Amino acid sequence: MKRKSNVLLKIVPAVFAGILALSGCSGSSEKTSSEGSSKTVNLTMSAWGNPAELKVYQRGIDAYTKEHPDVKIKLIPVPSDGYEQKLLTQLQGGDAPDVFYVGDATMAKLAKNGSVADLGEFMQTGDSYAKPDEYADGLWGAAKQGDKYFGIPVDCNPLVMYYNKTMFKDLGIKTPQEYFDEGKWNWQAFDDVTKKLKAGGKKGFIAEKGYMDTWMWSNGGLAYDDEGKYVMDQNQKAHEAIEFVNDLTKKGQIMYGGSLPKGQGLDAMFMSNQVGLVAAGRWLTPMFSENKNLEFDYISWPTNTGNKMEPVQVPVAYIAANVKSKQIAEAKKFATFYVSKEGQKARLEGNGNAIPSVRGIDDIVTSDKTVEHVKYLIDGREKGFANGSPRMFKGQVPGLNKEVEDQFDLLLLGKQDVDTTFKNITEKTKKLTDEFNAGN
Repeated sequence: MKRKSNVLLKIVPAVFAGILALSGCSGSSEKTSSEGSSKTVNLTMSAWGNPAELKVYQRGIDAYTKEHPDVKIKLIPVPSDGYEQKLLTQLQGGDAPDVFYVGDATMAKLAKNGSVADLGEFMQTGDSYAKPDEYADGLWGAAKQGDKYFGIPVDCNPLVMYYNKTMFKDLGIKTPQEYFDEGKWNWQAFDDVTKKLKAGGKKGFIAEKGYMDTWMWSNGGLAYDDEGKYVMDQNQKAHEAIEFVNDLTKKGQIMYGGSLPKGQGLDAMFMSNQVGLVAAGRWLTPMFSENKNLEFDYISWPTNTGNKMEPVQVPVAYIAANVKSKQIAEAKKFATFYVSKEGQKARLEGNGNAIPSVRGIDDIVTSDKTVEHVKYLIDGREKGFANGSPRMFKGQVPGLNKEVEDQFDLLLLGKQDVDTTFKNITEKTKKLTDEFNAGN
């Protein structure tokens, strides 16, 4: 699923909003079963996602309840638009679900306000299905605070670019993979490809405001150094990267996702053969694969450093347990199962929507032949960074992700230039970071 910064959340059809209104929350009950010899524990779990993703989540739930027939778990789909605010409101009001997905940009808030349970101590017990050392260190982000673990990476979604193989063939354009095999999948190739797609009457690429760190890294630039110090205002490589994206947007080779008409997303445009390249993690794969007329593949992010690959952002969502759940022990147990090797295998095997965050089961991804170059996802995980890690320290500072993305939004909409964008980001970063540090 899409492991978010806020821009990463994909919209669930509005019909699911009605489901939420009819659903129970953390007041889960314990009741005598029909046989009268045991008790049934009822849990609720909320998450965002498109219909294909919700099926993936349900597989993880079904695997647990098959093993624990005395537990019933109701999945509550919540539209991604406003998911964070709804969750915060529910937690404040005491009616949040027992277990829930938390976006990487939200994790810092929940860890700080004490509304999610520390899972670290439980993960060291025999009742836990997962241990902290089974996960890649770079994926914890803001979920890990000292020796406390307020969430566990559900899985992960290193960014790749999807490209429409049929479109490239029909227009006679060399594919990104052909460039990559020649060692030339770089910014110049990306410029050439998007230019030719535009000339063929198509959109070249759809940019997202939340992926600018990846563009900076693709040029050897940094917003934060490896110690989490903000350096973007002094980093020329970072400036060049944003200039590159802005320039191609002005030329019409890149379309900004935030400028699309309401109700029209990059996924629909890709499936309807309107755009040649889009960026995402594996979360779009189940939906795209259901379209039998769509032939697509992954490619790594183009670079401008001379290297074939540079680090990419790794959107991550966490599973967390409501500290006020009436069934907190069972909630913790289910949460650790859902993210364990067994739980991730149940969800991700075959045409899954992410790749494992837990070590030792990569074969469930590499054995899937739905998309030819799935290895780029694995490569991206090994080289990438999750929001809240030192390279993306803004994810540790509540509210800073949104402030930064709002500035990139203005840039890509043509409402301000690159220099103004950098200046505003620097000012807002200093202000919010100082406030954050003063409160700790």
